[in-house]
Amino acid sequence: MQRIYIVGTADTKGEELTYLAARVEAAGGRPVRVDVGTRRPTVAVDISAETVAAAHPDGVAAVLSGDDRGVAVDISAETVAAAHPDGVAAVLSGDDRGKAVAAMGEAFARFLPKCDDVAGVVGIGGGGGTLIITAGMRGLPLGLPKLMVSTLASGDVAPYVDVSDIVMMPSVTDMAGLNRISRVILQNAAAAITAMASRPTEEAASKPALGLTMFGVTTPCVTTIVDRLRADHDCLVFHATGAGGRTMEKLADSGFLSGVLDITTTEVCDFLLGGVLSATQDRFGAIARTGLPYVGSVGALDMVNFWAPETVPERYAGRLLYHHNPNVTLMRTTPRECAAIGRWIGAKLNLCKGVVRFLIPEKGVSALDVEGGAFFDPTADAALFEALEATVDRTERRRIVRLPLHINDPQFAEAAVAAYREIAKH
Repeated sequence: MQRIYIVGTADTKGEELTYLAARVEAAGGRPVRVDVGTRRPTVAVDISAETVAAAHPDGVAAVLSGDDRGVAVDISAETVAAAHPDGVAAVLSGDDRGKAVAAMGEAFARFLPKCDDVAGVVGIGGGGGTLIITAGMRGLPLGLPKLMVSTLASGDVAPYVDVSDIVMMPSVTDMAGLNRISRVILQNAAAAITAMASRPTEEAASKPALGLTMFGVTTPCVTTIVDRLRADHDCLVFHATGAGGRTMEKLADSGFLSGVLDITTTEVCDFLLGGVLSATQDRFGAIARTGLPYVGSVGALDMVNFWAPETVPERYAGRLLYHHNPNVTLMRTTPRECAAIGRWIGAKLNLCKGVVRFLIPEKGVSALDVEGGAFFDPTADAALFEALEATVDRTERRRIVRLPLHINDPQFAEAAVAAYREIAKH
């Protein structure tokens, strides 16, 4: 039976947790109340609960050692904490709340993805609760409804959402007891998660899914590739903004993709040189782990991304910049930087055990890197290409292919399509 998990810290949000569960049930959902709190409710008292509990004929343990933390829950904090690799004590026994919250987040991230009856998840929380709950949500499959009602939802939510499809809903007021605002917000959250969780499930597409990376300066190439492949493939194009590449690789790791055409590897520039649209150290990791058929290229490796001009670090003073718009500034990579980028990518490709074809467009790697263009620099491009060729351990399954073309020439896109169709047969 599929159920809606309602997650919160019963030690501080018990009233809201109970109310939200009731609203979900009233909307037709089947709620499961999950406590991820790290402590019992605390208030200033003159006589402690332990002192009172000692009067029980069976002692303190009969009163305070159970799973019921004062709010009716279906899955206790102790049950969640048991998923931590170091056990319950690592989460609930310390005095440091910061460490306890981090440990509960790790435990919930391990606990939630193993639950096989989840139709949707709705969480409520402030800073600590949001960290804990979204850690679990990020481990769930894309498409499974995830709604986080948070006091942080109107700010920068990238650390909480990352490359998942979590929906963040501002709580408007702090969650410190129900009021006329919080009741409306929680009613809306209940209606939303119940509707999302009860939606008809569309049949999976019969065509194999392909991951493709694109930037504005490689759009003509990738658009042509999609046009050629969409008849027999479900083409998923990801904007190469750091999050885009990570999302594509997460889908690859999840078994969602049948192959990858990684035309635009520009995120590596930002990772190595401090840009704002950065990959991580694990770029290409999913390709190595899965062995998926892979066609890659050097799209937009001529640029590092920054925001407005004043955000460009002082160490890059005097460099060639291109003002893409008032909020985006591009910096041309130098021959030395291009060589380092080529060596880094080459080392990653050497870890890939599947069939790899890496295509080099000798006449330019982006719309700016064309004769007469702002970033046209054959010397820098040559340093990139030579570093790749010197680093990659070329075999029958792992090849570098030079083409006397620009990356946005139609013939280059055709070559990429032909390469993919060839290796997909292996």
